[in-house]
Amino acid sequence: MENKNEQNTEEAKEINNKEDHKKESEGISIEDKLKEAENKNLRSLAEIENQRRRYEKEIKEAFEFGGFNFAKETLSLLDNLKRAQDSIKNDESLKNSKDLKKFLENIKIIEKDIIGVFEKNNIKKISCLNKKFDPNLHQAMLEIEDDATEPGIVIQEVQPGYMYGERLLRPSFVGISKKKEKKNDKK
Repeated sequence: MENKNEQNTEEAKEINNKEDHKKESEGISIEDKLKEAENKNLRSLAEIENQRRRYEKEIKEAFEFGGFNFAKETLSLLDNLKRAQDSIKNDESLKNSKDLKKFLENIKIIEKDIIGVFEKNNIKKISCLNKKFDPNLHQAMLEIEDDATEPGIVIQEVQPGYMYGERLLRPSFVGISKKKEKKNDKK
């Protein structure tokens, strides 16, 4: 039995020597294997670090802009309040009513409260009148001929736009000035 064990041991040594010789002849040394394993380890660590940073960024954005959709939907409340106010002011049957002024004052108070809540939550109205048209903040709804104003200047605000922090919540719908066309230009 000892002969068989010795023979198996000798055969195992020969096989290991052949494998080592084969690996050395292929050019892969233990040092190269170690470097390769070290590189894989470093790449894995870098990937884990990148993943951690992405998650931190997503969490930060969730806290900062989690109410973005809610804020966008809430703008319609302010718009409808303004439309109601304008339609009541222009209604001929209600114009001469004594209670109308009190009612409009109450609507203005509600409007101011909503705007106050917006400002506390970093939602600000975009100031656009008499400024150069900016496609990042404005949406052109109409062009108005005006020789007194330089072309491309916002001269009418159809619907106000809002920013939520540094993000655009809704663009301002605006009317832009343009030069009057002369009759000779049309021909």
